[in-house]
Formats: sequence, structure tokens, C-alpha cells
Amino acid sequence: MPVVFDYLGLIFRFYSDEHYPIHIHVQRGEFESIYDLIIVNNMLVELKRRKKRGVEHLSVSDAKKAEEFIRANWDKIAKKWADYFVLNIPIKSVKITKKI
Repeated sequence: MPVVFDYLGLIFRFYSDEHYPIHIHVQRGEFESIYDLIIVNNMLVELKRRKKRGVEHLSVSDAKKAEEFIRANWDKIAKKWADYFVLNIPIKSVKITKKI
């Protein structure tokens, strides 16, 4: 389960047996939400948050930070998804300690 980003303590990761649509898991402690990136014609047209079975959603403030981060970096997330799942290229985690 590679960590893609660590943004202000929010951990963004892919799971190894992923499926479409492109999505990313965001965790803080025991809380986690999954975000589906709906991309059409190379544009993010929708971001859907869903619950992981058996796990509580991120808090409202963490969900807001996660959504802002994803909207600002959706293209990097999509590229890392393609690198990891399509091209089988290892990805490196990026730690970000300043608010975007």
C-alpha cells in the first residue's frame, strides 16, 4: 500500500489491488475516506467522497483539507496512479509540511 502523499498529517495512499475509477484513500489515525476522481477529457469534473466499510469518515475539517489538496493535485495523483498500476513504476511518497 504505497503512500503517495503525507500532507499535514493526512496520509494519501493507494491500495495494491485497486480498481477504476481512479481513487485515493486518505487517512488520519483510525479515520479514513476514499475519494473517487472523475476525470473527463483530462479535466477533474467531479470528486466523490465515500466511506470505507467498517471505518469512520475523516472529520469535517480533515475532509475539507483532503478535498482541497486533491483538487489542487489531482493531475499528480492521476499520473502516480498510471505509473503504479498501469506502467508498474514504483512511486515515491512526498511529504508536504506547509498548507497549500
